[in-house]
Amino acid sequence: MTPISSKLPDVGTSIFTVMSKLALDEGAVNLSQGFPDFPISEELAEEVMKAMKAGLNQYAPMPGYPPLLKAISEKVQHTFGWTPDPATEVMVTAGATESIVCAILTLIKEGDEVIVFEPAYDSYQPCIALAGGTMVPIPLNFPNYSIPWDRVEDSITSRTRMIVVNTPHNPSGAILAESDLEQLERLAHKHGIYILGDEAYEHIIFEGKKHHSLLSRPNLKPWAIAVFSFGKTFHVTGWKIGYMVTHPELMVEMKKVHQFLTFSVSTPMQAGIAAYLSSGDHYSGIGPMFQKKRDLFLDCIKGTDWKPLASHGTYFQVVSYEEITKENDYDLAIRLTKEMKVASIPVSVFYHNRTDHKVLRFCFAKQDETIIQGAEKLCRILK
Repeated sequence: MTPISSKLPDVGTSIFTVMSKLALDEGAVNLSQGFPDFPISEELAEEVMKAMKAGLNQYAPMPGYPPLLKAISEKVQHTFGWTPDPATEVMVTAGATESIVCAILTLIKEGDEVIVFEPAYDSYQPCIALAGGTMVPIPLNFPNYSIPWDRVEDSITSRTRMIVVNTPHNPSGAILAESDLEQLERLAHKHGIYILGDEAYEHIIFEGKKHHSLLSRPNLKPWAIAVFSFGKTFHVTGWKIGYMVTHPELMVEMKKVHQFLTFSVSTPMQAGIAAYLSSGDHYSGIGPMFQKKRDLFLDCIKGTDWKPLASHGTYFQVVSYEEITKENDYDLAIRLTKEMKVASIPVSVFYHNRTDHKVLRFCFAKQDETIIQGAEKLCRILK
């Protein structure tokens, strides 16, 4: 057999797979991987079943099921105040991850550089590598995970092609401010840089704060690719339904890549979501719902040596353990899973150089009983 020259030699099994498997093997409460463990909307499930029974079980049109494209356009108008053309500015993809892949493979070529803020979701770097580009990592300011804009300016070269932003931010829960978008807009126009916005958790935002989307800046339109996830919004991560919104000239090229990645995504699920969106606003209330779950988790660990950092969005809470132990976060995450029977994610895995701030990420997109059970185990602190 001819030896294989790996295109991703440094990529192994995802930490999410590792920790979820370990949680299952150890019978631990799984607060690691980001998926809800509570039921989805019965109305949404019924709409999908209706679509299946109506015969919508074959390929959908490549860019997306037309009624869903229209519903997405209307949702963007309702949320951000402008109406993208469903035919030329919206595309449905196999989860937000495929949108990210499409954007990077479309715009990044051999030798291009992409600025990525760390800690960063683990799909960005492999996609950049597959496109022949180079990731330029910039660490966010710790512990508030804000963007060091002076360092960004210094990192831009003639090869810089794209900046990737993630708001609300996984794993930290930080969110971009209006001033951050102003900086992105300035850099895009000054240097001709595309801005890829991973906005999968757009509706999961707390304390009445505002989600500042790339789509809220008209002057960013020629440079922006905004990515969203129905999986996160409607608690159906296993359906893998996401979408992107971008300028028509960019979308022409995105569709070419999408056509040969997945071609199209599940027809009955697209139809079900389209019907569900048309029947009312089913997403504006999820921020307060998840805030209650976050607060429940925080109340359960209050008074312990677990020190939570600010989480303004997503369904993750990062917690410092520096007053408990000096061991590295990966080893502690493994030990907690085996000894205390609660699984988490070590935040160092979101850095290319495994920067360890003694912080773990916990997912609170769980039933209240699951959150309480996991938090109670954490309160039995091991020194």
